[in-house]
Amino acid sequence: MMPLTLAQIGEENVIQKIGGKQEVKTHLENLGFSRGGTVTVVAAMAGNVIVNVKESRIAISRELAQKIMI
Repeated sequence: MMPLTLAQIGEENVIQKIGGKQEVKTHLENLGFSRGGTVTVVAAMAGNVIVNVKESRIAISRELAQKIMI
């Protein structure tokens, strides 16, 4: 298991765990990140990560990406 920030660009990964406080977990779940779901890193720039999750492209901060374990 590793944080999303270490994922290879273009590789599809399965979300194993979402860490952090409850409000952080709820925020990420509202964006579409859920345990068992798939996520693909599209690009990483200026510390932020752009991902495809549930057929949507979302940009999240490095801090949030560190809390998503794949």
